[in-house]
Amino acid sequence: MAGACAGGRLPPYSYDLLLFVSGPNMWLARQIDKGGKVFGSHDTLDDMLYDVLKALLAERTSVKASRGDFTELFGVLLHLKNPRARLSRSEDKSKVFSALGELLWYLSRDTKLDFIDYYVPGVFQDESDDQVTVRSGYGERLFSFNGADQMANVIKLLKEKPSSRRAVIQLFDATDLLKPYKSIPCTCTLQFMARDDRLHMFVSMRSNDAFLGLPHDVFSFTMLQELVARSVGMEVGEYKHCAGSLHLYKKHAARAARYLEEGYQSKIAMPPMPMGDPWDNVKQLQAYEQGLRERGAANSQPVWDSYWQELAHLLDAYRAYKEKDLLVIKGLTERLRPTVYKMFVEAKQDLLIADAAKGVTP
Repeated sequence: MAGACAGGRLPPYSYDLLLFVSGPNMWLARQIDKGGKVFGSHDTLDDMLYDVLKALLAERTSVKASRGDFTELFGVLLHLKNPRARLSRSEDKSKVFSALGELLWYLSRDTKLDFIDYYVPGVFQDESDDQVTVRSGYGERLFSFNGADQMANVIKLLKEKPSSRRAVIQLFDATDLLKPYKSIPCTCTLQFMARDDRLHMFVSMRSNDAFLGLPHDVFSFTMLQELVARSVGMEVGEYKHCAGSLHLYKKHAARAARYLEEGYQSKIAMPPMPMGDPWDNVKQLQAYEQGLRERGAANSQPVWDSYWQELAHLLDAYRAYKEKDLLVIKGLTERLRPTVYKMFVEAKQDLLIADAAKGVTP
């Protein structure tokens, strides 16, 4: 672990007004009231989370809401220079299994509650109006929104006209305000921009939970960015993330403070997705995941590039953890030892070992 969190009380900041400044290599969201706070470019998700949570913990003005009181930054722009650095190495925020599960939920083209409940049990129960689907899920809206496959449309557009500024996916819709739904999409739009054979992404969110939501959103959206980039034969560019309300619930403040106490994390990034159309591999990974989630075992073992095989091993590890199968977890830890995913599987292994030592049984 690199660096350490400075001790003592954090200075107060006011974020009443943000100024967006562009330069050759960075975007800054600069606070121009007292104190002067700058969100610059970040190399990794952890670097971004550290600065964001530090600023939110320093905020003294609280907003009261039905889901709990929170502190808030209004109109924030974040910039991740390397979208593949989408994983947190923090002990508290290393949520690769739930993040991968949420991505696959979106790619399933559906919004079924039981799918996401497998990865984050109980979290979305209160988000569902019918206990069957989750309106705020993005699956249907990405692939069949009012009859439009938005993912296919932006890929086709970028292939035909790479300079286009119209490669936009809409997620929030006017109908979301017609009734008091329990949950509606937090994301307004996803925009893809191809420049110099690199695919950049700009995400606009109306609301963003900095502690629970932001890490998952960055993971899922940058994975979509890489999927589209490979679909059009491009390299991944940069990722920019705009939130109208970037907030931290008071009930998460203590955990956010513990995250800061871990200090700055060492820098890791996922390996590049293989070049070429990725969607056959995506479909195979989806089928593999479905077998594990619904029946406890995959139907078959596809012949995969190491990139997709390692993601499948993460799914295996999560299933083994849920079943408290320490032997399988240990085997997967060895298989993933040379990869960036080793630490995440090791953490699950350590939890099972600790449970076994306490005499905890399935």
